[in-house]
Amino acid sequence: MRMIEIIEKKKKGKQLTKEEIAYFIQGYVSDAIPDYQASALLMAIVLKGMNDEETADLTTAMINSGDTIDLSSIAGIKVDKHSTGGVGDKTSLALLPLVAACGGKCAKMSGRGLGFTGGTLDKLESISGFNVYLSQAEFIKQVNEIGLAIIGQTAELVPADKKIYALRDVTATVDCIPLIASSIMSKKLAAGSDTILLDVKFGKGSFMRTIEEAKKLAEAMIAIGKAHGKDTQAVLSSMDQPLGNAIGNALEVKEAIMSLRGQGPQDFMELLYDSGATLLQQAKICNNEEEARQHLQAVIADGSALEKFRLMVQYQKGDTRQITNPDLLPQAAQITKIDGLSGWLEKIDTLGLAYFVNEIGGGRQTKEDVINPRVGIVLNRKVGDKLDGEILCYIHHDEDLDAAQLARVKACFGATNTEIASPPFVHKLV
Repeated sequence: MRMIEIIEKKKKGKQLTKEEIAYFIQGYVSDAIPDYQASALLMAIVLKGMNDEETADLTTAMINSGDTIDLSSIAGIKVDKHSTGGVGDKTSLALLPLVAACGGKCAKMSGRGLGFTGGTLDKLESISGFNVYLSQAEFIKQVNEIGLAIIGQTAELVPADKKIYALRDVTATVDCIPLIASSIMSKKLAAGSDTILLDVKFGKGSFMRTIEEAKKLAEAMIAIGKAHGKDTQAVLSSMDQPLGNAIGNALEVKEAIMSLRGQGPQDFMELLYDSGATLLQQAKICNNEEEARQHLQAVIADGSALEKFRLMVQYQKGDTRQITNPDLLPQAAQITKIDGLSGWLEKIDTLGLAYFVNEIGGGRQTKEDVINPRVGIVLNRKVGDKLDGEILCYIHHDEDLDAAQLARVKACFGATNTEIASPPFVHKLV
């Protein structure tokens, strides 16, 4: 079997066999297949696609490329959650402490930024000293003791995905349903949780541009999960504007903390309650959505949700003072405001803002880039808001910005003289 023949076969749109897919995964993990050939096959998959059988075979091959985690020593139903990636998506930072405070067992492995999206690990590492690399024994022990741990994917767990994930990020092969579905589900299945909730994004600031594409991706991942005996559900949420107000690592951690105090942006709180209610029902903690929402609201009101997040930071060697007082999180040297529109805010160019934050240091251009946790953008207005010259957003930056850069950010906002309503955020549960 030769890699060039596999590339040629997929280039012509033909179905790859289980053996050919396994050959590619094993060869790439062992470094027998170089980056340039792996990139060629990934691009062929993006252009020609994969059917359900190929996607399932790719997922299985990726799981088999390394170890799997046995969470059976953790008492109760283990829940996991994954987002397909969005701008300002700090959901895991707030949602999992919420669920853990309600009695859920949240054992989550997360990733870093991919393309224009932020990564949960990058956000957590903006907390001074926070350790995302625990041993499997430490991971299980922490979940047993406090019900919550968020760590990085180990080198032994789905190493194929770790290599392919980084390669996709720099070869324009991110937005492909078979590659996204196999990447997400291989990690979720190898990580050993009993139930999985998928937050599938759609819109201008996501990999799936339409709700139809998001539903297709959700259904593909649900099929993979159920084939492996996992209770897998999905919520579809819009990325036509950033989630919440903050874009940028330390800024998003601060917003997550404020949300655990019940003071988060309306759209973000809506997603937390919807997703949290589903997770609590999957974990058999609550019988229906109304009961679950009441439980979530109660742990925010009594402070136990925020305390659960603080406890996770303590266990993972982070500076808990930054959770008690988020103003101690890393801060940029300068803050510049953007204003000057009138009417009703009609659109926010989510991608434009995300790319700008990346360019000023908040994301990666290459695999080797180091992220600046201090920089980002905080929105002051969302779509549907009435404007009369008010501040649209604040840019948090370390280096001076020129007039062209400021104009670019302002151009990401558009107003109309016709009154419009705020668009719905959470659309449906698959």
